[in-house]
Amino acid sequence: MEIEKDLLPPEELKTLFSDPMKLEFGKTFTDYMFTMEYTRKEGWKDPKIEPYHPLVLDPATMMFHYSQTAFEGQKAYKSPKDEILLFRPQENARRMNRSLKRMCIPEISEELFLQAECELLTLEKRWIPTQKGTSLYVRPTVIPTEAIVGPIRPSDEYLFFIILSPVGPFFKEGFNPVGLLADKAYSRAASGGTGEAKTGGNYAGSIAASQVASNKGYSQVLWLDAKEHRYIEEVGAMNIFFVLDDRLVTPPLMGTILPGVTRKSVLEMAGDLGIEAEERLISIDELIGGITSGRVTEIFGTGTAAVISPVGRISYDEEEYVVNNNETGYWAKKFFDTLTGIQYGELEDKYGWVYEVE
Repeated sequence: MEIEKDLLPPEELKTLFSDPMKLEFGKTFTDYMFTMEYTRKEGWKDPKIEPYHPLVLDPATMMFHYSQTAFEGQKAYKSPKDEILLFRPQENARRMNRSLKRMCIPEISEELFLQAECELLTLEKRWIPTQKGTSLYVRPTVIPTEAIVGPIRPSDEYLFFIILSPVGPFFKEGFNPVGLLADKAYSRAASGGTGEAKTGGNYAGSIAASQVASNKGYSQVLWLDAKEHRYIEEVGAMNIFFVLDDRLVTPPLMGTILPGVTRKSVLEMAGDLGIEAEERLISIDELIGGITSGRVTEIFGTGTAAVISPVGRISYDEEEYVVNNNETGYWAKKFFDTLTGIQYGELEDKYGWVYEVE
């Protein structure tokens, strides 16, 4: 396929990147995108890279009515040697397929997933900002495209696409403590639902509670379990960790929590950094008691978008509880520095997590 190069003039890109830390997250997109179609008869077909463009969809397209979608979130980095680096993309490919399976969408081979990303990133290399704290966000997505409003069933047609967006920090606070609101009025996911799938409906259902948190001056919602509103699960855009009695504690994966790649990485590297980690249920009462008694010394979130996000304030039952004097803690900074050092190719990757785009 013949591809026109450099759709955005270099001088305009230079202006856009004049202060990359001010890039709004997910608002600017690169020149090209990857697309691939699926039909029940032919399977996945016609993979191609083409100029970024709007999608033309029939008003009856199933995506608009039944939300049978799945997506991923990744980042591409520039190393000091000008290499394009991805962080554990195989994990994203596998999680995408788990989400697709849960949403009754045909799976995509891991090899094809990675090949599509690599070819698109190679073409769009000039869009990867180089300043520490910035990156090129990668958004693979699958949507149903069959136009039918009828009995609820899996679509017979799908579109897989990948778009790229140069980004700065996810939170306006940057790598500084954020505040969370623990709200008992709303639920994110229930047992047996789609909580562990990365699907649009999970996020749509969180908007109302997120607006409540924002209106009260908090960055995200700290979700409690749907049955008792007692046990902590995750944050709107992150998994959550607590330093409790000098141990690293995070809620277990039981089908209602997104299995984060950063979460998995923190658990796998914790012992090497000098802290024991465990997955167990932790109630909101235990958390509040731990903060007031001093047993909880740090809280931080983990996710692709923010990597590590320190938490300085928790609001619950109209009371606010301050953690570590609303300052970034030792372990949050330790994990952040180590993970980002590996991701940017500045530290030795003894885990084999960094994937170099050839």
